[in-house]
Amino acid sequence: MSIIDNKKAFFDYFIEERFEAGIVLQGWEVKSIRAGRVQLKEAYVIVRNGEVFLFGCHISALTSTSTHVHPETLRTRKLLLNAAEISKLIGKVERSGYTLVPLNLHYSKGRVKCDIGLAKGKKQHDKRETEKQRDSQREIQAAMKQHRR
Repeated sequence: MSIIDNKKAFFDYFIEERFEAGIVLQGWEVKSIRAGRVQLKEAYVIVRNGEVFLFGCHISALTSTSTHVHPETLRTRKLLLNAAEISKLIGKVERSGYTLVPLNLHYSKGRVKCDIGLAKGKKQHDKRETEKQRDSQREIQAAMKQHRR
């Protein structure tokens, strides 16, 4: 069950591979995510010292969380992957043009997971081509719908 998708990632990048990672979260963050108060639009993933981290993921605090917790909305969160996946990601990211982007947050067996994608950046003309394909697909769907009536 998807919580939030990063639609901008699919517009800005060609996604070549996907990985599912667990996220190290605090209790108030889980409550906020369940309430839908999370944003992945400007988030990105980096590899540092053999560990994978999620930067720029904005989780807004709920007003009902306890008073002794001082929530940090843009905290760096560690992603949990197995060693083979991390070494594979490090090898691919070291090559030029590849980056890691968060694609979505979803539930898996009651836990919050993050899909991260190994991505290559799109050039401006690629983005225009994607836009044209989307528009033509929309027109085809509208024509099919009109034809059925």
